[in-house]
Amino acid sequence: MNTSPFDVISKHRLMSVVEIKDADTAPGLAAALVAGGLPILEITLRTEAALPALAKVAAAHKGVTLAAGTVVTTEQVKKAVDAGAQLIVSPGLSNAVVEYCLKHSVPVLPGVCTPSEVEMARGYGLKYVKFFPAEAFGGVRTLWALNSVYGGFGFVPTGGVNMRNLGDYLKIPTVIACGGTWLAPTEKIVLRQFDAITESTREAVAAAHAVV
Repeated sequence: MNTSPFDVISKHRLMSVVEIKDADTAPGLAAALVAGGLPILEITLRTEAALPALAKVAAAHKGVTLAAGTVVTTEQVKKAVDAGAQLIVSPGLSNAVVEYCLKHSVPVLPGVCTPSEVEMARGYGLKYVKFFPAEAFGGVRTLWALNSVYGGFGFVPTGGVNMRNLGDYLKIPTVIACGGTWLAPTEKIVLRQFDAITESTREAVAAAHAVV
């Protein structure tokens, strides 16, 4: 029985979101995250290197839960899944992307920031959504308000989440995990500062699991 990406995300309570400029750095990055205790990686489709990076990680690290982020078209879904992505993450709730993923049994995490969008997700039978951009749309206060009426959902806030506010987000019952770029900043990936990424990941993992 295959483990759902959402089960893994819920267990670890974190998602590392990255922008890859050189696909050859991706396997080293994945190894650094795993060494820090986080076998979850979202590679955003914002660069030409993203799809090759997904393929390299999928080939080198079978135990990593691999997500493709910033997915906005069905064509990107196809290419990401072909490259090895196990989860599709969108900045917003695209009907076309969600419907394609549901039709082809591809786990999808669409972005929402209003009750109306949460209702749309519920209409599709989805149980997990990304709350984005979190800090720009009220952050913790907004999620506490949504928590009171959407107890059946699992939210993954991204956008402005960092070590300073991580605990505040994870205290919200409906928040299953937080995502962000602070674990592996682009400049550290480019410079292959993988030891530093491992250390920051280890710190974040410890902080996430300390929240009750």
